[in-house]
Amino acid sequence: YLGVLMEFSGSEKIIEPLKEKKIRQALSLGFDKVKMISFLRNNMGTPGIYGFVPPGMPYFNSDPVIGYSFDPKKASALLEEAGYPNAKGLPEIILSTTSTYLDLCEFIKSEWESLGFKIKIDVNQAAIHRKMVAEQKLAFFRGSWIADFPDAENYLSLFYSKNFAPGGPNYTHYKNPEYDQLYEASSQQTNDSVRAGYYKRMDQMLTDDAVVI
Repeated sequence: YLGVLMEFSGSEKIIEPLKEKKIRQALSLGFDKVKMISFLRNNMGTPGIYGFVPPGMPYFNSDPVIGYSFDPKKASALLEEAGYPNAKGLPEIILSTTSTYLDLCEFIKSEWESLGFKIKIDVNQAAIHRKMVAEQKLAFFRGSWIADFPDAENYLSLFYSKNFAPGGPNYTHYKNPEYDQLYEASSQQTNDSVRAGYYKRMDQMLTDDAVVI
């Protein structure tokens, strides 16, 4: 995933313009994930056009979260609503990654630039990159997560405010009181169907907020 740091300890200028939700949503809509998987990964993978929780988890197949499919017209409309038609006036956005995923980020950069965004890719060594992500030194970064056990909670734990990095896996420092309440309620719920309902609401919430792409 591409993570957006929602809370920055340094200069607020560093996080601009990503703190504007419509800009994040435009970025989410602004590249073709289906084409990316097809051309760069030979269809070995599932395009991330739903929420953060992947296929195979409860509720996904019957009632998936509404995510972001490629829609450059809608992305352009969001940019105009945010006051940046054709991305004019937006400062350069720096995306940090490692050499392993540079091809994906270069593809995304090209798609975003066709919408008018100015994108710079910053490539770091893997160990340095992980350390900088954990210490909230990168405003926009390529991240990854492999679940420790097959339950949606393991993915959604990345956005629980009490899991802020470096003490936990919330690398974006996303904080939403309603999300936290649902997360805590789900942890006390033993009925799988009811818990899946909590999970879907949480997944849709963070997807709507576009805290990750």
